[in-house]
Amino acid sequence: MPDAARAGLGEFLRSRRERLSPAALGLPDRRRRRTPGLRREEVAELAGIGVDWYIRLEQGRTVSPSSETVEALASALRLDPAERAHLRELALNPARTPFTPERVPEATRRLVESLTEPAYITGRRWDLLAWNRAADDLFGDLAASPEADRNILVWLLLGERSRRLFGDGWAAQARHVVAQFRAAHDLWAGDPAFTELAARLQAGCPEFAAWWGRHDVGHSGPGRKTLYRPEPEDFDYATFQAAEDPALRLTIYAPTRGR
Repeated sequence: MPDAARAGLGEFLRSRRERLSPAALGLPDRRRRRTPGLRREEVAELAGIGVDWYIRLEQGRTVSPSSETVEALASALRLDPAERAHLRELALNPARTPFTPERVPEATRRLVESLTEPAYITGRRWDLLAWNRAADDLFGDLAASPEADRNILVWLLLGERSRRLFGDGWAAQARHVVAQFRAAHDLWAGDPAFTELAARLQAGCPEFAAWWGRHDVGHSGPGRKTLYRPEPEDFDYATFQAAEDPALRLTIYAPTRGR
Protein backbone atom coordinates (compact mmCIF):
# COMPACT_ATOMS: atom_id res chain seq x y z
CA MET A 1 0.00 0.00 0.00
CA PRO A 2 1.51 3.39 -0.97
CA ASP A 3 2.60 5.64 1.91
CA ALA A 4 -0.06 8.30 1.25
CA ALA A 5 -2.79 5.67 1.07
CA ARG A 6 -1.65 4.12 4.36
CA ALA A 7 -1.67 7.53 6.01
CA GLY A 8 -5.18 8.22 4.69
CA LEU A 9 -6.45 4.91 6.02
CA GLY A 10 -4.90 5.55 9.43
CA GLU A 11 -6.36 9.05 9.61
CA PHE A 12 -9.83 7.76 8.74
CA LEU A 13 -9.67 5.03 11.39
CA ARG A 14 -8.48 7.50 14.01
CA SER A 15 -11.22 10.01 13.17
CA ARG A 16 -13.89 7.36 13.62
CA ARG A 17 -12.38 5.96 16.81
CA GLU A 18 -12.33 9.42 18.39
CA ARG A 19 -16.03 9.93 17.68
CA LEU A 20 -17.24 6.90 19.58
CA SER A 21 -18.52 7.22 23.13
CA PRO A 22 -17.32 4.42 25.46
CA ALA A 23 -20.45 4.80 27.57
CA ALA A 24 -22.70 4.39 24.53
CA LEU A 25 -20.96 1.10 23.75
CA GLY A 26 -21.25 -0.12 27.33
CA LEU A 27 -17.48 -0.05 27.92
CA PRO A 28 -16.12 0.53 31.44
CA ASP A 29 -14.23 3.76 32.01
CA ARG A 30 -11.70 2.69 34.60
CA ARG A 31 -9.26 5.56 34.14
CA ARG A 32 -9.42 9.14 32.95
CA ARG A 33 -9.21 9.59 29.19
CA ARG A 34 -6.82 12.19 27.87
CA THR A 35 -8.50 12.27 24.44
CA PRO A 36 -12.12 11.80 23.34
CA GLY A 37 -13.45 8.54 21.99
CA LEU A 38 -12.27 4.97 22.33
CA ARG A 39 -8.75 3.85 23.07
CA ARG A 40 -6.92 1.87 20.43
CA GLU A 41 -6.92 -1.25 22.55
CA GLU A 42 -10.70 -0.99 22.89
CA VAL A 43 -11.15 -0.87 19.12
CA ALA A 44 -8.81 -3.82 18.72
CA GLU A 45 -10.74 -5.82 21.30
CA LEU A 46 -14.10 -5.00 19.71
CA ALA A 47 -12.75 -6.03 16.29
CA GLY A 48 -11.06 -9.16 17.60
CA ILE A 49 -7.59 -8.21 16.38
CA GLY A 50 -4.23 -7.62 18.05
CA VAL A 51 -3.58 -4.23 19.65
CA ASP A 52 -0.11 -3.83 18.14
CA TRP A 53 -1.45 -4.75 14.71
CA TYR A 54 -4.22 -2.15 14.98
CA ILE A 55 -1.76 0.51 16.16
CA ARG A 56 0.42 -0.12 13.11
CA LEU A 57 -2.65 0.17 10.88
CA GLU A 58 -3.74 3.47 12.41
CA GLN A 59 -0.20 4.86 12.29
CA GLY A 60 -0.05 4.26 8.54
CA ARG A 61 2.63 1.60 8.72
CA THR A 62 2.92 -1.32 6.32
CA VAL A 63 -0.04 -3.58 7.06
CA SER A 64 -2.31 -5.38 4.59
CA PRO A 65 -5.66 -6.14 6.26
CA SER A 66 -7.90 -8.91 4.96
CA SER A 67 -11.49 -8.26 3.93
CA GLU A 68 -12.64 -10.03 7.11
CA THR A 69 -10.55 -7.71 9.24
CA VAL A 70 -11.88 -4.66 7.42
CA GLU A 71 -15.46 -5.76 8.07
CA ALA A 72 -14.65 -6.41 11.73
CA LEU A 73 -13.19 -2.91 12.06
CA ALA A 74 -16.20 -1.38 10.33
CA SER A 75 -18.50 -3.08 12.82
CA ALA A 76 -16.34 -2.16 15.81
CA LEU A 77 -16.28 1.49 14.74
CA ARG A 78 -20.05 1.52 14.07
CA LEU A 79 -19.58 2.79 10.51
CA ASP A 80 -22.61 3.72 8.44
CA PRO A 81 -22.93 2.27 4.90
CA ALA A 82 -21.06 5.16 3.23
CA GLU A 83 -18.24 5.00 5.79
CA ARG A 84 -18.05 1.21 5.52
CA ALA A 85 -17.73 1.41 1.73
CA HIS A 86 -15.06 4.07 2.11
CA LEU A 87 -13.07 1.92 4.53
CA ARG A 88 -13.19 -0.99 2.07
CA GLU A 89 -11.88 1.22 -0.72
CA LEU A 90 -9.06 2.61 1.39
CA ALA A 91 -7.96 -0.72 2.84
CA LEU A 92 -8.52 -3.17 0.00
CA ASN A 93 -8.02 -1.10 -3.17
CA PRO A 94 -5.15 1.26 -2.33
CA ALA A 95 -3.29 1.21 -5.67
CA ARG A 96 -4.24 4.25 -7.75
CA THR A 97 -2.69 5.53 -10.94
CA PRO A 98 -2.04 9.30 -11.03
CA PHE A 99 -5.21 11.25 -11.61
CA THR A 100 -5.94 12.35 -15.17
CA PRO A 101 -8.92 14.53 -16.16
CA GLU A 102 -11.81 12.64 -17.69
CA ARG A 103 -13.05 13.23 -21.24
CA VAL A 104 -16.73 13.29 -22.15
CA PRO A 105 -17.59 11.39 -25.35
CA GLU A 106 -18.99 13.72 -27.99
CA ALA A 107 -22.26 11.81 -28.26
CA THR A 108 -22.78 12.12 -24.49
CA ARG A 109 -21.98 15.83 -24.61
CA ARG A 110 -24.55 16.41 -27.35
CA LEU A 111 -27.15 14.47 -25.38
CA VAL A 112 -26.61 16.62 -22.28
CA GLU A 113 -26.81 19.80 -24.34
CA SER A 114 -30.12 18.65 -25.84
CA LEU A 115 -31.85 18.24 -22.46
CA THR A 116 -34.33 20.92 -21.49
CA GLU A 117 -33.82 20.62 -17.72
CA PRO A 118 -30.56 21.80 -16.05
CA ALA A 119 -27.94 19.08 -16.45
CA TYR A 120 -24.19 18.76 -16.16
CA ILE A 121 -21.45 16.12 -16.06
CA THR A 122 -18.69 16.02 -13.46
CA GLY A 123 -15.67 13.78 -12.93
CA ARG A 124 -14.04 12.23 -9.88
CA ARG A 125 -12.57 15.58 -8.77
CA TRP A 126 -15.90 17.35 -9.29
CA ASP A 127 -14.58 19.14 -12.37
CA LEU A 128 -17.41 20.45 -14.53
CA LEU A 129 -16.91 18.70 -17.88
CA ALA A 130 -20.14 19.36 -19.81
CA TRP A 131 -23.41 21.20 -19.23
CA ASN A 132 -26.40 22.59 -21.06
CA ARG A 133 -28.00 26.01 -21.49
CA ALA A 134 -30.52 25.35 -18.72
CA ALA A 135 -27.62 24.77 -16.29
CA ASP A 136 -26.13 28.10 -17.38
CA ASP A 137 -29.47 29.78 -16.66
CA LEU A 138 -29.67 28.20 -13.21
CA PHE A 139 -26.05 28.37 -12.01
CA GLY A 140 -24.65 31.27 -13.99
CA ASP A 141 -22.62 31.56 -17.18
CA LEU A 142 -20.37 28.56 -16.54
CA ALA A 143 -18.50 28.88 -19.82
CA ALA A 144 -17.41 32.40 -18.83
CA SER A 145 -15.43 31.03 -15.86
CA PRO A 146 -11.72 30.27 -16.31
CA GLU A 147 -11.15 26.58 -16.94
CA ALA A 148 -9.49 26.16 -13.52
CA ASP A 149 -12.70 27.43 -11.89
CA ARG A 150 -15.02 25.00 -13.69
CA ASN A 151 -15.38 22.80 -10.68
CA ILE A 152 -18.47 22.27 -8.53
CA LEU A 153 -16.52 22.71 -5.28
CA VAL A 154 -14.90 25.93 -6.46
CA TRP A 155 -18.27 27.27 -7.63
CA LEU A 156 -20.08 26.23 -4.44
CA LEU A 157 -17.50 27.14 -1.77
CA LEU A 158 -15.64 30.09 -3.27
CA GLY A 159 -18.30 31.98 -5.21
CA GLU A 160 -20.90 34.43 -3.96
CA ARG A 161 -23.59 33.32 -6.42
CA SER A 162 -23.88 29.88 -4.79
CA ARG A 163 -24.53 31.40 -1.36
CA ARG A 164 -27.32 33.54 -2.79
CA LEU A 165 -28.77 30.65 -4.79
CA PHE A 166 -28.92 28.21 -1.84
CA GLY A 167 -29.77 30.83 0.79
CA ASP A 168 -30.09 29.40 4.30
CA GLY A 169 -29.44 25.92 2.88
CA TRP A 170 -25.97 26.79 1.60
CA ALA A 171 -24.01 25.47 4.58
CA ALA A 172 -25.77 22.10 4.61
CA GLN A 173 -25.31 21.71 0.85
CA ALA A 174 -21.66 22.76 0.96
CA ARG A 175 -20.87 20.43 3.86
CA HIS A 176 -22.56 17.53 2.05
CA VAL A 177 -20.50 18.11 -1.10
CA VAL A 178 -17.29 18.44 0.94
CA ALA A 179 -18.03 15.01 2.45
CA GLN A 180 -18.40 13.55 -1.05
CA PHE A 181 -15.16 15.19 -2.16
CA ARG A 182 -13.43 13.83 0.96
CA ALA A 183 -14.32 10.29 -0.09
CA ALA A 184 -12.68 10.81 -3.49
CA HIS A 185 -9.73 12.79 -2.07
CA ASP A 186 -8.75 9.97 0.29
CA LEU A 187 -8.61 7.48 -2.58
CA TRP A 188 -6.06 9.69 -4.35
CA ALA A 189 -4.19 10.64 -1.18
CA GLY A 190 -1.10 12.63 -2.07
CA ASP A 191 -2.11 13.24 -5.69
CA PRO A 192 -1.50 16.94 -6.49
CA ALA A 193 -4.79 17.21 -8.40
CA PHE A 194 -6.65 16.59 -5.14
CA THR A 195 -4.31 18.08 -2.55
CA GLU A 196 -4.00 21.37 -4.45
CA LEU A 197 -7.77 21.67 -4.81
CA ALA A 198 -8.27 20.97 -1.09
CA ALA A 199 -5.65 23.63 -0.26
CA ARG A 200 -7.39 26.16 -2.50
CA LEU A 201 -10.75 25.48 -0.85
CA GLN A 202 -9.26 25.81 2.62
CA ALA A 203 -7.62 29.13 1.74
CA GLY A 204 -10.78 30.59 0.22
CA CYS A 205 -13.66 29.21 2.31
CA PRO A 206 -13.74 30.02 6.05
CA GLU A 207 -15.99 27.05 6.84
CA PHE A 208 -13.97 24.45 4.94
CA ALA A 209 -11.31 23.68 7.55
CA ALA A 210 -13.83 22.66 10.23
CA TRP A 211 -15.78 20.46 7.82
CA TRP A 212 -12.61 18.89 6.47
CA GLY A 213 -11.33 18.17 9.94
CA ARG A 214 -14.41 16.09 10.74
CA HIS A 215 -13.43 13.67 7.97
CA ASP A 216 -17.06 13.06 6.98
CA VAL A 217 -17.50 10.97 3.84
CA GLY A 218 -20.58 10.69 1.69
CA HIS A 219 -21.93 9.62 -1.68
CA SER A 220 -24.23 11.13 -4.26
CA GLY A 221 -27.92 10.39 -4.21
CA PRO A 222 -31.26 11.83 -5.27
CA GLY A 223 -33.00 14.53 -3.27
CA ARG A 224 -34.67 17.92 -3.30
CA LYS A 225 -33.13 21.37 -3.04
CA THR A 226 -34.62 24.82 -2.59
CA LEU A 227 -32.98 27.44 -4.78
CA TYR A 228 -33.59 31.20 -4.61
CA ARG A 229 -33.91 32.86 -8.05
CA PRO A 230 -34.62 35.18 -6.18
CA GLU A 231 -37.91 33.64 -5.05
CA PRO A 232 -37.62 30.11 -3.58
CA GLU A 233 -38.14 27.27 -6.04
CA ASP A 234 -37.88 23.55 -5.30
CA PHE A 235 -35.92 21.20 -7.55
CA ASP A 236 -35.68 17.43 -7.52
CA TYR A 237 -32.26 16.17 -8.56
CA ALA A 238 -30.56 12.86 -9.25
CA THR A 239 -27.09 11.72 -10.30
CA PHE A 240 -26.28 8.88 -12.70
CA GLN A 241 -23.04 7.17 -13.69
CA ALA A 242 -22.20 6.96 -17.39
CA ALA A 243 -22.06 3.39 -18.70
CA GLU A 244 -19.06 4.11 -20.93
CA ASP A 245 -17.06 5.59 -18.03
CA PRO A 246 -18.33 5.24 -14.43
CA ALA A 247 -16.06 8.16 -13.44
CA LEU A 248 -18.47 10.47 -15.29
CA ARG A 249 -21.54 11.53 -13.31
CA LEU A 250 -24.59 13.12 -14.91
CA THR A 251 -26.67 15.34 -12.59
CA ILE A 252 -30.11 16.54 -13.62
CA TYR A 253 -32.34 19.09 -11.86
CA ALA A 254 -36.11 19.17 -12.40
CA PRO A 255 -38.32 21.91 -10.93
CA THR A 256 -41.11 20.43 -8.85
CA ARG A 257 -43.57 23.20 -9.79
CA GLY A 258 -45.86 22.32 -6.91
CA ARG A 259 -45.56 18.53 -7.17
